[in-house]
Amino acid sequence: MDIIITGILLGGTYALIAMGLNLQYGVARIMNLANGEILVAGGFMAFISFTAGQLSPLLTIFLVAPLAFIVNWLIYRIMLLPLVKRSKTRGQLETDSILATFGLSFIGVGLMLAFFGGDYFSYSYLAVPVEIFSSTYGLNRVVSFLMAAAICGALYIWLNKTRTGLSIRAIATQPASARLVAIDVIKLSAFAFALGGAVTAVGGALISSYLTLDASTGVVFTLKALIIVIMGGVGDVRGTIVAALLLGIIETAVATLIDPGLTLAAAYILFLLVLLFRPQGLFGKSAT
Repeated sequence: MDIIITGILLGGTYALIAMGLNLQYGVARIMNLANGEILVAGGFMAFISFTAGQLSPLLTIFLVAPLAFIVNWLIYRIMLLPLVKRSKTRGQLETDSILATFGLSFIGVGLMLAFFGGDYFSYSYLAVPVEIFSSTYGLNRVVSFLMAAAICGALYIWLNKTRTGLSIRAIATQPASARLVAIDVIKLSAFAFALGGAVTAVGGALISSYLTLDASTGVVFTLKALIIVIMGGVGDVRGTIVAALLLGIIETAVATLIDPGLTLAAAYILFLLVLLFRPQGLFGKSAT
């Protein structure tokens, strides 16, 4: 039971991080390999706000989200939109975006090293025990999970119940057909990419309250987010949440029962199994 609860607490935050990449890849078709650097930047902002001004990470997210939204919108409009316009197929766009954002990730790491240095950073926030089913867990993990669950739930409702959300889902499914019903694909793709970046940065601010980060750890979270998105199904919010919780439980079980150093290896084994036996994702339908 302890492994399951700890895994769910970790997986809830993973879901928020992967949700950002899913919006960027599932809608805008941009495989953003700089996603992890956005997460670390959000964590850095939470760290600085807390250590310099004693501002709670739960309040910092209201500063992190709009700033990350603007930065990601500018990245899309300035760097990625020319790639979108020149690409004749989705495959070409995905290839070009992988190369472009791979370089962008190095720029992000370089900027963070220049401004913040290469040291690990962490801070003590709500680091007090709370009892759940006769076991104790860090209150910071529980609060981060609850915030992540609330944001994921709000995104799910927004994507399924609002006109803008349904338009974004239409673009993710059939961008060519979406244009025929007067949906501005470019505008909403830019919005989805920016929103995905904002969600990822918020996840970074939350996860920084109980994990130690540094400027170069972003690649690990990018890869985990990618694993979750592929497992859950590209563009499938429900699948992303389930896959994130599953990954959190598996990582916790491996770290507790075998060796903490094997958690990333376990994640990739799971990833490979999904690619081999369930490439359409947990809830996707097989191509006919």
